[in-house]
Amino acid sequence: MKTPGVYIVEKNAFPNSVVEVATAVPAFIGHTQKADNKGMSLANKPWRITSMAEFENYFGMGPDVQFNLGTEAPQGAASSLTIAGKTYYLSQASTPYLLYYSMRLFFQNGGGPCYIVSVGSYSDAFDPGRFSAGIDLLIKEQEPTMVVIPEAVKLSLDDCAVVQGAALKHCGLTMKNRIAVLDVYDGFRSRQDPPSDPVQVFRDRVGINFLSYGTAYYPWLNTSVTSERSLNFDSLSADGKTALVGLLEDELGITGVDEASLKPRQLEQKNEVAKVVKDWSADTTVPADNVPTIKAMLNQSLISMSPGYSRLLEQMAVTLNLLPPSAAMAGVYAMVDDTRGVWKAPANVSLTSVVSPTVSISHEEQEDLNVTPQGKSINAIRSFIGEGVLVWGARTLDGNSLDWRYLNVRRTMIMLEESIRLATKAYVFEPNTANTWVTIKSMIGNFLTGIWKRGGLAGAVPGDAFSVFVGLGETMTPEDILEGILRVTVLVAISRPAEFIEITFQQQMQKS
Repeated sequence: MKTPGVYIVEKNAFPNSVVEVATAVPAFIGHTQKADNKGMSLANKPWRITSMAEFENYFGMGPDVQFNLGTEAPQGAASSLTIAGKTYYLSQASTPYLLYYSMRLFFQNGGGPCYIVSVGSYSDAFDPGRFSAGIDLLIKEQEPTMVVIPEAVKLSLDDCAVVQGAALKHCGLTMKNRIAVLDVYDGFRSRQDPPSDPVQVFRDRVGINFLSYGTAYYPWLNTSVTSERSLNFDSLSADGKTALVGLLEDELGITGVDEASLKPRQLEQKNEVAKVVKDWSADTTVPADNVPTIKAMLNQSLISMSPGYSRLLEQMAVTLNLLPPSAAMAGVYAMVDDTRGVWKAPANVSLTSVVSPTVSISHEEQEDLNVTPQGKSINAIRSFIGEGVLVWGARTLDGNSLDWRYLNVRRTMIMLEESIRLATKAYVFEPNTANTWVTIKSMIGNFLTGIWKRGGLAGAVPGDAFSVFVGLGETMTPEDILEGILRVTVLVAISRPAEFIEITFQQQMQKS
């Protein structure tokens, strides 16, 4: 100071605060109709959205589905229907892209901000290399806390295992700040169905690496995200439409009957069938805006004319509504985190837009899912009378680990680690002295006290819930300081769910 006068000096009295990071931001990887933002391609680029409207704006609508219909059983999965005494087989001819339907299920179950990685369009076949490359694209994104790949189950069994293994490696080795929500391959089948138990196959293929960073649910879900009203005559392939005409005539009893022998009502019905099919496919001069209205009227004519056609539409919707549960669970995580906190186990929660699980699981049947000698716990989704469909498990795949058995413990620890890590970056290159140590200890202590008050840590007092250690002779040696290392040790008592509640009853002697 060289000039006489009064000088003001301000000093910071409080340390920096720790900001809690987001905990339920999934990254979905899959195929979309488009990937465009006003001319800028979003293909193979993680893109953040917050609603289904944004998804449709950037990535388009659902795929155009095509079903085959015939009287001969096809290769692969098919549904059989008996109509007018004849058995018909319905199978999906188009590639079963799942991301669009999974996104609807995610948002309907409480989902919020998420990332979309479009690895292909609806003209691209499923390729494990695309999904693995999509996982690698997330390395540069810090916000996602979950990796979800619903379409992985549409690969072959071996390719699905490769993709799921890559997701676990990404979460547990590369990033260590997110979890992989996996689906059981062929999880719509019962464990007793031939040729093999889908749960056991999943356990065999998932391996033993990074299991505490993954979780899985069984069985798949019968949902209601796709309405029968979105399906019509166009949902059938060319051969399927031809078969449908035969089905309609069989149902009306006019197959192979000469027109001269038909009753007036039967002739009228036959002409009506021919007219509907002709008008549907005809090139008319009707304005394009009116085509949906006309097709809706024709579709309604078919529905009123034929109960069998209505059954076909219903079965198509059932096929499209069969979805793996990972997207719904990502939405449940977001909902539970918003209402209770990440430390609340995401279980004993009902699922929205879910009609039923594909397999009914009893209390005894869940025992092997929840507790197994190999430790690979699979969370059950069960239906309870009067309660609906509930999530009935909250374990990671590392079910034998006392540290990381529970999903909320792993996710809470990720939140604490990331929040403290980002806040402590402000002290990199600060003097490695007692003042810095005290500031960091106070900052972390204040943050953990807030978490304890909200119920995230177990303990009657803060001292029972956490401890923070830092200092020379406590966490550091003189050599550490000379090498520029500042070591902080944080101990936390994370709350664990009351998974098993035991109530003991015993008779006592009469006292009065």
